[in-house]
Amino acid sequence: MAQQAFEDVVEDFEFLDDWEDRYRMVIEMGKAMEPLPDALKVPATKVEGCASQVWLHPRIADGTFHFEGDSDALIVRGLIAVLLRLYDGLPVSEVPRVDARAELARLGLTEALSAQRSNGLRAMIERIRTEAANAA
Repeated sequence: MAQQAFEDVVEDFEFLDDWEDRYRMVIEMGKAMEPLPDALKVPATKVEGCASQVWLHPRIADGTFHFEGDSDALIVRGLIAVLLRLYDGLPVSEVPRVDARAELARLGLTEALSAQRSNGLRAMIERIRTEAANAA
């Protein structure tokens, strides 16, 4: 059920032999993202449960879920970029149906992240799901 943008990431990851290369790719994806404006880095957009500073700003337009995000940690910015490709542009009603754990496992992310990063990733996914559910 993943979007084409996420399928493209999966395809790119298939050509990378080890986690270090994948890690670098995730970081590069994060570096390529537009930074979240400072005006949106407020307590209401901050994601609790992350070791790093993380902000997610959802937007719903015509029943479609969009969000932007940022972090002070490069790898976390990259994880936000991956989540953007997984969720951004979906109908709001489909966001809760995405099995993020299974989709991210296709990238090998679940095994390669530290426990702290995994907890932060879960917190980001939960925030996305909650925001979509509240908008639905």
